[in-house]
Amino acid sequence: MEFDIGWLMIIIGVGLLVIEASQPGFFVAVPATTLIVLGTVTLLIPEFAQDYAPAIIVVTALVSSILTIYFYRKIAPGQKPQTTSMDILAGKEGIVVETVSPGSISGKVEIENRIWSATADSVIEKENKVIVISSEGVHVRVKEV
Repeated sequence: MEFDIGWLMIIIGVGLLVIEASQPGFFVAVPATTLIVLGTVTLLIPEFAQDYAPAIIVVTALVSSILTIYFYRKIAPGQKPQTTSMDILAGKEGIVVETVSPGSISGKVEIENRIWSATADSVIEKENKVIVISSEGVHVRVKEV
């Protein structure tokens, strides 16, 4: 019993599709599709596959790349990056998660679900509400509300 290379390509291609389905974004759908198409053509029309394998690979890879990118854009549309500039924190309220002390940035405050190093002119205990006065380097200066 002779094992045909076409079947091997199809089996590997299906295996790669299973990997892609279990870990979306791994982007193995393109080589998987290419292997499946080339394996199928090899099984059905061996002479054509032998003569035109490079063309089949290029065309299949291009088409499957375009379709895969289109598919991923549909299931995960682009999102604007979410960034918080320290310049826009002034005036925002937060809560102390680690005691804030003068002259130290070891205190921590939570502002809009993010933790920031903080300092203040007086000690502010944990769980007290604060408001941001300014941002200074890599920390914020706060005062108790």
